[in-house]
Amino acid sequence: MELFWSHGYYATSIDDLVRATGVSRHGLYAEFGDKRGLFVAAAEAYREAIVSPAFSPVEAPGAGLAQVRAYFETQINLAAARGLPGPGCLMANTMTESGPHDTVFRDLVQRHLDRLTAGFGNAVGNELRAKAPARPSLVARLASFLTVSTQGLWSVSRITPEPRPLRTYAAQLLFAVEERIQHDR
Repeated sequence: MELFWSHGYYATSIDDLVRATGVSRHGLYAEFGDKRGLFVAAAEAYREAIVSPAFSPVEAPGAGLAQVRAYFETQINLAAARGLPGPGCLMANTMTESGPHDTVFRDLVQRHLDRLTAGFGNAVGNELRAKAPARPSLVARLASFLTVSTQGLWSVSRITPEPRPLRTYAAQLLFAVEERIQHDR
């Protein structure tokens, strides 16, 4: 996971994976079929180890913008602890590395984006319902805005040497969403 996350699918060779894992080439192929199968398994491990712990609170039934704020702070703290500039987001990296050219990777990324959009929609919808009846079209637009902006934030973390600009961007992003929610009342 770490190699794919830091270097990308295409720049990571089977020899790199053998050295990093200590598993023979034959063992990797026997377990995962090929490099692509290992990448899919690494993406699943990334989802479980990195995305889910920070994002699950956003998906919880009573979540609001406080949980979205905490998600950003958790991920920024993780990036800072790992060392900035960091590897960004494995899914954002995969999206830019493979684009629409590889359906397996495109589907992995799309599932990730769908999850983010659903979670952000949950939090935004709850926030709106606390103030007035939520408009589904506004919830969908704000959830998509948060999803796309989040991927941009994690991409920028690949060239940002310290967390302050990331925190500022996340705060501005949430301010824009809060303003739109206030304006919609």
